[in-house]
Amino acid sequence: MYDFDVLVLGSGPSGQKAAIAAAKLGRRVGVVERDNMIGGVCINTGTIPSKTLREAVLYLTGLNQREMYGQSYRVKDDITVADLAARTQHVIGREIDVIRNQLTRNRVSLLSGFGKFADPNTLTVTDARGRESHASAAKVVIASGTRPARPSSVEFDERTIIDSDGIVNLERVPRSMVVVGAGVIGIEYASMFAALGTKVTVVERRDRMLEFCDLEVIEALKYHLRDLAVTFRFGESVASVERYAEGAVAVLESGKKIAADTVMYSAGRQGTASDLELAAAGLSADARGRLTVDEHFRTAVPHIYAVGDVIGFPALASTSMEQGRLAAHHACDEPVRAMPALQPIGIYTIPEISFIGRTEDDLTAESIPFEVGIARYRELARGQIIGDSYGMLKLLVAPEDGRLLGVHIFGTGATELVHIGQAVMGCNGTVDYLVDAVFNYPTLAEAYKVAALDAMNKMRHLSRLQ
Repeated sequence: MYDFDVLVLGSGPSGQKAAIAAAKLGRRVGVVERDNMIGGVCINTGTIPSKTLREAVLYLTGLNQREMYGQSYRVKDDITVADLAARTQHVIGREIDVIRNQLTRNRVSLLSGFGKFADPNTLTVTDARGRESHASAAKVVIASGTRPARPSSVEFDERTIIDSDGIVNLERVPRSMVVVGAGVIGIEYASMFAALGTKVTVVERRDRMLEFCDLEVIEALKYHLRDLAVTFRFGESVASVERYAEGAVAVLESGKKIAADTVMYSAGRQGTASDLELAAAGLSADARGRLTVDEHFRTAVPHIYAVGDVIGFPALASTSMEQGRLAAHHACDEPVRAMPALQPIGIYTIPEISFIGRTEDDLTAESIPFEVGIARYRELARGQIIGDSYGMLKLLVAPEDGRLLGVHIFGTGATELVHIGQAVMGCNGTVDYLVDAVFNYPTLAEAYKVAALDAMNKMRHLSRLQ
């Protein structure tokens, strides 16, 4: 007789949803998590803190209001880390309370401590005082997440040389910062600190950033970041970082040297599966600490599942939640529909980016014809009201039948607006629906109709000529 029907290792987005889904199906469920990490990295050092920090930055700097009130407008002149941390800690505390309440309400047992496999069905849980206990289960779900990858050649000190988790522990807003890596996390933080007035330099070994995004959108983002005094060093790599009493110097492989108060590494994430004594369960992780799973999120040991960032791409909180739910249903032998192939991507830069479907580069590489419809926020009454004159929404449309092939948005509310396009694409809708639909006025959602009409007019012109 096992202690639990389902035992979940980790309480982040995927682990939490897996546990609650299994509990809703009437199973005895336990979650193993350290006392100070309820909600996982997502709640404590990752997604929620970074997005809350972004909101605090936008509010305190008055950045979104400068179109109306002038470039000198600010809500607060001297913004401190305490100003930013107050909002962040408030939200984290509330979210932890919500998660605890959800687990309690669904009668999910919370086992406090760090879990490791003792055998394929048993976990050893070590609490903060070093005391050990054991818990067994018929099914185990690994949702242990990731941590920032740290180059072995760099000596991190959590003050001058940090990773993305260390942002929340900064003592003051740095006057200058080097961000190593122009991935999603690196660019998000680069834009936030640039908005605070930090002189930011981004070093990226590739020739462009966010290669999976629409090129026109990325060019627009680069323009706005440069306007915030961000310097880009593409095709460059950091060879070493020299730490001094007053800051650090990043030495590039090309010989350039960049002085800064803080150097932040954003070199991807490292899975934590290799910390779990996997051999005792008959499993092994890859070089980046990740596990391989099948279409049902089962590992090589059929009763052990893995979900979330620990299985790699796409490593988004949104997809991780759904992976947890689907894995729980399969583990409980309950029928469930597979996750749709279409997934929205949201990047919380300043300004933000969101998209779903194909990019122009994807379609061109596959020789798929498409037409482009664009709406610019400055053409919308709502855009003028909120002072966003740079935002845009782009539709990629199949000329033969009007299907939406992609939706790409840059500007205020992009991560919310994208779901309209997701719904249309998910229901196999066409551009005709957007042309005929009536949108509230004035709204940013009206951009869909404007862009649809733009694409329709281009296709109509082409058919007339032919």
